[in-house]
Amino acid sequence: MFSARVFETDFRTALEEELDRRGMSIKELAGEVGISPAALYKITSGNRDPRFSLVKAIADAFDPKEKDFVAIIAAKFLLDELQSVKYTVNDTTYRIHGYSANTMEEVIIAAVRAEKDGAIGIICAPILTTLVERIVDIPVAIIKPSPDSYRAAFESLIRSRE
Repeated sequence: MFSARVFETDFRTALEEELDRRGMSIKELAGEVGISPAALYKITSGNRDPRFSLVKAIADAFDPKEKDFVAIIAAKFLLDELQSVKYTVNDTTYRIHGYSANTMEEVIIAAVRAEKDGAIGIICAPILTTLVERIVDIPVAIIKPSPDSYRAAFESLIRSRE
């Protein structure tokens, strides 16, 4: 990933490697990020340092954020059942992306990561909602267990005592 590679090496090297990997020319990239090829050539030759806004535009061009997905923060075993689930609402299809968490610290990290990844909202357990809402600036919805899930948990608990 280009955005990670920039921190492992210098910008110029990371840019040249990514252009080579993609078989993309400087002119093509310049057109995609909206600057002149000459300006990009100056940066790749080391004659000019890029502005942060340009670095961000290039990172977004190489590593576009996923769109139209809703994050679910839950235990891994619950998320396994939701792989590849999609819902369509008002002619737009939304994917479910799971973020595994088993502790409050992991919930905080998962919420921040989901927002950073571009989630349009987060679904989590009622006990976590207040915490997550304080951390992120995207909508948060709760999962309300059904009476059947309570009954199944109850029966499982009783069987484990026998």
